[in-house]
Amino acid sequence: MHASPVDTAIESRMSTRAFKAQPVERAVLEQILSVASRAPSGTNCQPWRVYVLTGASRDRLVEQVCAAHDAMRDDPAIAAQYVEEYDYYPQKWVSPYIDRRRENGWGLYGLLGIGKTDKDKMHAQQQRNFRFFDAPVGLMFTVDRVMGRGSLVDYGAFLQSIMVAARGHGLHTCPQAAWNGFSKIILPHIGAQPHEMLVCGMSLGYADTDALVNTFRTPRVPVKDFTTWLD
Repeated sequence: MHASPVDTAIESRMSTRAFKAQPVERAVLEQILSVASRAPSGTNCQPWRVYVLTGASRDRLVEQVCAAHDAMRDDPAIAAQYVEEYDYYPQKWVSPYIDRRRENGWGLYGLLGIGKTDKDKMHAQQQRNFRFFDAPVGLMFTVDRVMGRGSLVDYGAFLQSIMVAARGHGLHTCPQAAWNGFSKIILPHIGAQPHEMLVCGMSLGYADTDALVNTFRTPRVPVKDFTTWLD
């Protein structure tokens, strides 16, 4: 079966972890967000709010969060100050999810030559998240706390629409829940209102195709393993 341009955009999307410094024009970002705004949402609530960080605002946030991340390494007790507002991951992992998580983590770290005891290298690789993997554009997404869980379902459709639309412009992305624990730093920085909750962040830009990390591809479960056909 011939792949459509939409199929190609979706299948070429990946979590890019190294970007070029090449800037992205604001008009392109506006077009991507305009297209993504057509994502479905329950009763058309459109619960998303987007903050686009470039230049000095991006760099200041990187500096603040990386400093907090370093402080947590030096004094683990500090981690209690940085708590996610909602459970992105389960409190208790079970198979097959924990197996896929481990496969993903050690596959990436193995590619980069980071072993289980390489604490400093692990910390540095984790901190790449908080540098937006050098992408020139950082996105932060919030939702009004008054909204229900369904708005996070809506948000998933919106985020995927951004990532697919970005591919149409030759751009790559990396959606990042890693930022969520640092909302007490992020929300004031972006000027969010008290009723807003951080949903996640995202890196966006032109992929560094020479970077080893960008050769990493995560596997997918075949359709037959997650689908039940009812006639």
